Amino acid sequence: MREAMLSGALRSGEKLPSTRDLAEQLGVSRTVMLLAYDQLLAEGFAVGRAGSGTYVSEGMREQQSTARERTVRLRLSRFGSASAAAWSRMNFPLKLAHPLPYDFAYGRSDVSAFPFEMWRRILLRCARTASVSEHDYGPAGGSPRLQHAICNHLRRSRAVVCGPSQVIVVNGSQQALDLISRVLLTAGERVVIEDPIYQGITEILRAAGAHLLPIGVDREGIDPLKLPPGTKMVIVTPSHQYPSGVILPLPRRLALLEWAKRNNAVIIEDDYDGEFRYEGHPLESLQGLDREGRVIYIGTFSRTVFSALRIGYLVAPKPLVTAFAAAKWLCDRHTATLEQETLAEFISSGMYERYLRRVRRRNTSRREALLESIRDHLGDRVEVTGDGAGAHVVLWPRRRAKEDAVIAAAAECGVRIYGIAPYFVKKPSRAGVIVGYSRMGEKQIREGIRRLAQVM
Repeated sequence: MREAMLSGALRSGEKLPSTRDLAEQLGVSRTVMLLAYDQLLAEGFAVGRAGSGTYVSEGMREQQSTARERTVRLRLSRFGSASAAAWSRMNFPLKLAHPLPYDFAYGRSDVSAFPFEMWRRILLRCARTASVSEHDYGPAGGSPRLQHAICNHLRRSRAVVCGPSQVIVVNGSQQALDLISRVLLTAGERVVIEDPIYQGITEILRAAGAHLLPIGVDREGIDPLKLPPGTKMVIVTPSHQYPSGVILPLPRRLALLEWAKRNNAVIIEDDYDGEFRYEGHPLESLQGLDREGRVIYIGTFSRTVFSALRIGYLVAPKPLVTAFAAAKWLCDRHTATLEQETLAEFISSGMYERYLRRVRRRNTSRREALLESIRDHLGDRVEVTGDGAGAHVVLWPRRRAKEDAVIAAAAECGVRIYGIAPYFVKKPSRAGVIVGYSRMGEKQIREGIRRLAQVM
């Protein structure tokens, strides 16, 4: 009825049908119509006249004369324009309308392996036992219990040196990157990034107005000797470079820290899947090697728990803790408290580490099946990178090939693979395809690679 009044279908001063008549016409309770009329009266759309009925308000003449006939095109800010432009460039392996039987999806956890029943029990217990005050606004930096749990886990598993107060809980690593760009960058400042690189990093920096300096990675990651002077920041994924998968060795890590010292720069260490390492002892994090407080460490539970949880964290040097906590407060006050408390108990009870060990065992057997199938069916036709950690590898055909053609031909055989070209800032020198293995069984992996070999 509001819409009819605004459009002019019901004119100013026109008498409305009685609530009893409308209730009969529409087949609803008269109480519903009384409530609707009360709302129209309260909002000024209608007026009541004693002994006469209900009428469309006379003030609706003005509303009709200014009724919108077209949508106004509002001007976007620089950030808004950059965000809109980024949307068309994002290239994520989202759920597809026509799934294929052999989908080598990457970048997501295997939700079938997660102990959801245990998670529900902890969630319900936290909800039942929480005091009334715990349902009020929480600390911007995160739940103290979760800060302590993350801090203790990082010390054991990743050799991160920090106190609980240095842990800022955020809504996924994407928000951590956004906060870093807001707190530390001014438009026009130079930032070194790896090439190829995760698109979410590139687009956040573009939206912040940063001047990007992409540096190509080789089989040992980014080379500190190639980094230009006068740079404010460098962003790296040393544990498993995204998306090429190479691991930054210790000498380059130390050289990178020395470069940051000479240039008074900050290093952003994105450790998105540092929990998964299959050969040798995991290398110490850059943050653990840092002695000057130049490294900001980012992690997420979206890769190890489940993607919808949207809880990540950044470990800030002590002088920056207040600035990051304040930026988090300005952004969205704090991350949802109940989920934080549930995750804190999940970690503190030891269930998280037991779950990680189980996932590592599953991934190890799947990785072995993948590499064995590649050796058997593809042989030396491809070069493989990224097999030492994480949950995906990259296949680089040794002969010239077109990524789109390979992906399309594989799809015709029921195999879904993903191109690496969209992750490059500069034009790539050769084709490559990303093959994830965390969501497939060993038999599926072997058959998928056998079919892919026929294509390649």
